[in-house]
Amino acid sequence: MRILHTMLRVTDLTKSINFYTKVLDMTLLRQSENEAYQYTLAFLGYGQESDTTVLELTHNWSVTQYDIGNSFGHIAIETDDIYATCNAIKAMGAEITREAGPVKGGSTIIAFVKDPDGYMIELIAKKNAGNKISE
Repeated sequence: MRILHTMLRVTDLTKSINFYTKVLDMTLLRQSENEAYQYTLAFLGYGQESDTTVLELTHNWSVTQYDIGNSFGHIAIETDDIYATCNAIKAMGAEITREAGPVKGGSTIIAFVKDPDGYMIELIAKKNAGNKISE
């Protein structure tokens, strides 16, 4: 077994696709519409769905706002150069909510960025990704 994808509901599919492809450098793998249920799906990732876990963005056509709630934490993405990644993200106008630096009480270098719907994305410096819990 393996994890296939994580799904996020988004209010503006174009804005969200632009964020994940331009700001976080993912590739739009496929997109489909369901007229009967009035939603559009977009699958994005850093590799093909057959090899990697991807992100599914779901846009329900009639919904303009979602409550993220307090049970969702974040999506974590490994980056080779976290400082350069954060600078590039800021240059594109995205919101860095925690600047790159060591996690409190540890040495893992992390940062956080917020997507257009307010979902948190944790960036983790590559040498530390997967080695320890970053919270």
